[in-house]
Amino acid sequence: MITLRLNGETREFEKSLSIYELMLELQLQPNLYLVELNEVALFRSEWESQKIQTGDQIEIIRIVAGG
Repeated sequence: MITLRLNGETREFEKSLSIYELMLELQLQPNLYLVELNEVALFRSEWESQKIQTGDQIEIIRIVAGG
């Protein structure tokens, strides 16, 4: 069991997931979001290789175009 902080809330997952797998689990379209892992923004190219661990803090931020 993996326990982490996701957008300020404690969440549990059955197993360690990559950031990309987490996005799919949450049913979020990856191209619309920025992800910070432990206060560091990740490139999308890092999402598949970066595994979440117990105690990680993840912020998922939706990208919105303004005008």
